[in-house]
Amino acid sequence: MKFITCIIVPVLLIIFNVNCQTRSNQMNIPLRSGDLLFFNATSTELSKAIDQATQTAKETHFDHVGIVEVNNDTVWVLHAAPKKGVCREQIGQVLTEYKELHAGLTVYRLKSDYTKSVKTALLKARSFLNQQYKYSYRLSDPGFYCSEFIYRIFASDSIFKLNPMTFKDPHTGKFLPGWITHYRKLGIPIPEGEPGCNPNGLALSEKLENLGILTIKK
Repeated sequence: MKFITCIIVPVLLIIFNVNCQTRSNQMNIPLRSGDLLFFNATSTELSKAIDQATQTAKETHFDHVGIVEVNNDTVWVLHAAPKKGVCREQIGQVLTEYKELHAGLTVYRLKSDYTKSVKTALLKARSFLNQQYKYSYRLSDPGFYCSEFIYRIFASDSIFKLNPMTFKDPHTGKFLPGWITHYRKLGIPIPEGEPGCNPNGLALSEKLENLGILTIKK
């Protein structure tokens, strides 16, 4: 049994490393540093609450966003994730971890007039690594939530803007149950009307172009 274990474990490690080290040329969209990955909303109550409360005319359905960094053809994703905080993960790890929750990732790219902002944004993003995730979504509180992280790293070039946040159902004008539960657990009032941002709102920016859904070539 010990001999078999010694063989199986290295094989599993090799498979895991290959998955995690997915290269840019293995994808249907050759990713570039500065590309933004938008995660499709999940079926969880909070995800649905984010999507419902932040719908735009473009009818996107996103609940998370991260930025790409390509280094020697290895693709990294920097994002502010629940439980992890601000982290830098290889694209293969992200795809593996989120594939059961999200129907896919959509790639957006800054238009040519704004790509000069990418270098500074990535330097800023790395400076924020290990900061905690902000569950309150209030700008004045410590840490970052996903879209705030993207907003902050591009703030010096005013790529994105803040808008009054809403946590209400646009059809009924009442707070969505997911948000009521979320803020009840935190023990703080819902920050309705406070400045903020969200993935659907960022995707609405005219400074971005939609490149399509990301897949791995077979």
